[in-house]
Amino acid sequence: MHLTPLPPSLTPLSPSFYERSTLSLAQALLGQLLVHETKEGRMIGKIVETEAYIGPFDKAAHSYNFRRTRRTEVMYGPPGVSYIYFIYGMYECLNVTASEEGKPHAILIRALEPLEGLDLMKKNRPKAHKLTALTSGPGRLTQALGITRALNGHELNRPPLYLAKGTQHPLPPHLIARGPRIGIDYAQEARHFPWRFWIKENPFVSKR
Repeated sequence: MHLTPLPPSLTPLSPSFYERSTLSLAQALLGQLLVHETKEGRMIGKIVETEAYIGPFDKAAHSYNFRRTRRTEVMYGPPGVSYIYFIYGMYECLNVTASEEGKPHAILIRALEPLEGLDLMKKNRPKAHKLTALTSGPGRLTQALGITRALNGHELNRPPLYLAKGTQHPLPPHLIARGPRIGIDYAQEARHFPWRFWIKENPFVSKR
């Protein structure tokens, strides 16, 4: 399988990159690179799928109705910060905070195309027998890249966990698809909002 080539150098996305509407940011993140530098080595994946959560008026968002807890507090801060939470007693999910400070919006990173550090990723996910199963899901990608809640609240423009410019910056709009979010049947009308975005025809998207 042909994977996207890495750019000649990694340039972290500047704080100004995140200063846009949440839906716009959810699309702008597609094609960018997620980098995690660890003692064992560096792992990089291209973002190929995202979901926007626009609290406090989004019934699928943790911050719906201005809910403010120790877990959601990071969402009330500035954009471009990691919001990592634990679900189902086994998975950690990575989000990027969005909108302006005081507005608790976030974007879930749903899937990556693995580009560097594949041996480490496979070591972290030994049961992923196919390359396409390695990082195609929010719980899978954090497990593969060794991302845990220890990095919750981390500014994503500096190591060890940061976002960098992809080879196509920005990604052309005609390559982007959108549709309803996944796994939020409890969210009433919000489950129909077309706030999931993905790169068309990419084999690492979690659900097409």
